[in-house]
Amino acid sequence: MPAEPLVCADTATRVSSVLNRDVKQFGKKHMFDANEETCWNSDQGSCQWVTLDFPRTVRVSQLHIQFQGGFSSRLCTLEGEG
Repeated sequence: MPAEPLVCADTATRVSSVLNRDVKQFGKKHMFDANEETCWNSDQGSCQWVTLDFPRTVRVSQLHIQFQGGFSSRLCTLEGEG
């Protein structure tokens, strides 16, 4: 049985940038829309980031990151508080 997603409508999401500032086509809303045809796209450059602020304390047991179109990262860092 798959784990229940932790991201909900009350989860505050921030991103480092949006490609060409085109939030309609590439904005953060596409990260969790369950549509494989859409995604968040950042501007070029190093040190792109995503921040999730959950409305309650959560325990993360698994993190799945899917890069689109052959793009990937050499380093991913997960930080938490509490």
